[in-house]
Amino acid sequence: MDIQQFLGFLVFMTIFTMGFWLMIFLISFVVPYWLFGNIVEHFKLKKEAKKLKS
Repeated sequence: MDIQQFLGFLVFMTIFTMGFWLMIFLISFVVPYWLFGNIVEHFKLKKEAKKLKS
């Protein structure tokens, strides 16, 4: 294995691991935060609509 193949392998592994950790971060933090925010906003809108109706 010469130096260019090794550098190519290092670049590949760097990009691959960055993508892996990005997916872990998105699945464990961003998606639940987004879902929880949507649910809270939905309940606020329902409460406000109910308040205006009565």
